[in-house]
Amino acid sequence: MRSAFARADAKPMSRSRFPCRNSSRRSRPILATPEDGKGMMTARILVVDDIPANVKLLEARLLAEYFEVLTAEDGLKALAICASAQVDLILLDIMMPGMDGFEVCERLKSDPRTAHIPVVMVTALDQPADRVRGLKAGADDFLTKPVNDLQLISRVKSLLRLKTLSDELHMRNETARNFGIDDLLRAGDGRAEEAGQVLLVDGRANSQERIIRTLKPIAQVVAMSDPQAALFEAAERPFELVIVNSNFDDYDPLRLCSQLRSLERTRFLPVLLVTEQGADDMIIRALDLGVNDYVIRPIDPNELVARCLTQIRRKRYNDRLRASVQHTIELAVTDALTGLNNRRYLDNHLKILFDRSLARARPLSVLIADIDRFKLVNDTYGHDAGDEVLKEFASRIRSTVRGADLACRYGGEEFVVVMPDTPADVAAGVAERLRAAVENMPVRLRDSGVALNITASFGISCRLETVETPEQLMKQADRALYEAKRAGRNRVVASAA
Repeated sequence: MRSAFARADAKPMSRSRFPCRNSSRRSRPILATPEDGKGMMTARILVVDDIPANVKLLEARLLAEYFEVLTAEDGLKALAICASAQVDLILLDIMMPGMDGFEVCERLKSDPRTAHIPVVMVTALDQPADRVRGLKAGADDFLTKPVNDLQLISRVKSLLRLKTLSDELHMRNETARNFGIDDLLRAGDGRAEEAGQVLLVDGRANSQERIIRTLKPIAQVVAMSDPQAALFEAAERPFELVIVNSNFDDYDPLRLCSQLRSLERTRFLPVLLVTEQGADDMIIRALDLGVNDYVIRPIDPNELVARCLTQIRRKRYNDRLRASVQHTIELAVTDALTGLNNRRYLDNHLKILFDRSLARARPLSVLIADIDRFKLVNDTYGHDAGDEVLKEFASRIRSTVRGADLACRYGGEEFVVVMPDTPADVAAGVAERLRAAVENMPVRLRDSGVALNITASFGISCRLETVETPEQLMKQADRALYEAKRAGRNRVVASAA
């Protein structure tokens, strides 16, 4: 099998300009000892290699795993494909005419549109310096020919799972984001020089000391020899990477890896496994469990640093994406002036509360409040003064209602409070306390010091058997508010039906 795809006779003449030492290494087959790997994963993989035989072998193996495969024979074509088509992962040769794989990888990682695509360099180069150079160029892994077939497929699937997570974050961020992906990438790069926070789980003191010394220029390392204590530590502190050394005499390191992936607080924490040469079964199982990367003993210090930096930077990048998603979600459902939830959130959440009230046969009350003669405030003192009144009114609502109640700015000077498990008489008592709090305490304007005496009117409705929808509940509260306004304002009116 190893001789099945030796050096291809159809190699372009331009190949001769590469040194003989590297050319001889190119004669190795791209895959070794293929096995019947199981499992299916839908993804599009780009294979970049200038030797047709290598491309065909990789393509056949990937197609057998039900991947969609694109191919390119040089770096420029690979970049063009990535710019015009969706690519989920790239298997990239290094030694190619024109533009080598290092430059291709650097260009991919410097472009915000392609920076998130995992890159696995598959090459005959086997020197540690070449491997480190590939990792520093942004490659996610660096596999030397002949590559173990099953190990390659496991690595591909592992990277695709990680990309699926990033893609989901990208998609959510695209839906409601306030700034572009370029800004995210630049902001993430701004932390590149900060020391990473690394937890090292290693059963031997001398090994701990070597790894701490190696990572000192880039990370603050906390070392622990008790895996279970380390699990609790990882869940309690903001680490950016966990390194698990497999040198324990009486403990399976993959158990800790599995536990880290099963806990909610450590599910997205990168894990790097340190293992022995030839421990292919452990590596494959680790990747299947969700371990992000591995390094083989004896550890090359430069490679360890490069792999740790890759994981730390990816963690920071995904953290920024998650924060952006959370931020944009909050902006989408929050009124910017008052900090209360907005009407969009009310429209969605009221139905949930209404359905829960029906299912549990529990009361649900709605209060609509309207600041009396608010237009006069704006006309007399200006819109800035009006904004101060709105913010102060929202503050008094927050101080009056319970934590379980839903307080929203409905629009303009109207506010809504939804009160689960609250009958009409209790809701009326809440409204009366709020009415008194508004009437008895003037709003003092910051700039002029003027004290404004304001009042508000309130309409209340409660879910009864005759109320079948959230919309009906809101209409009844709105009619009650209208009655309060018509009766002279500054009062609470409960719906009669």
